[in-house]
Amino acid sequence: MSVGLLLLAVGFVVVALAAQRTHGGGKVWPTWLVLTYLFHVFGELCVSPVGLSSVTKLAPARLVGQMMGIWFLAASVGNMAAGLFAGEVTGENTGDMAAKFLQVAAVGAVTGIVLLALNKPVRRWMGGVE
Repeated sequence: MSVGLLLLAVGFVVVALAAQRTHGGGKVWPTWLVLTYLFHVFGELCVSPVGLSSVTKLAPARLVGQMMGIWFLAASVGNMAAGLFAGEVTGENTGDMAAKFLQVAAVGAVTGIVLLALNKPVRRWMGGVE
């Protein structure tokens, strides 16, 4: 999961660089969009299967359905937060987009690094569940 979050951060750095370049009236190739999607898709492929598998394996048998619901509820709350965050950018302050993308990248990178650092303790807490 930490690798997925780090890939997400890299994707947002690519978008931030493109937004910064276009702010001054410059143009960018569509390659930045392809790279962003590439990093985000690979990141999603690292996060989602691991998270879904962890939920089904670690939840008590009678609560698996509820825990899966909470997993998807967390995703929907994240989407809502992303929409609110993106809604702060209007036509007048498009120059702030690069900074906002870098903020999202920083949150993803820090969270990925924290998860990477907590890898061994979390594995111990899992009690041998693979």
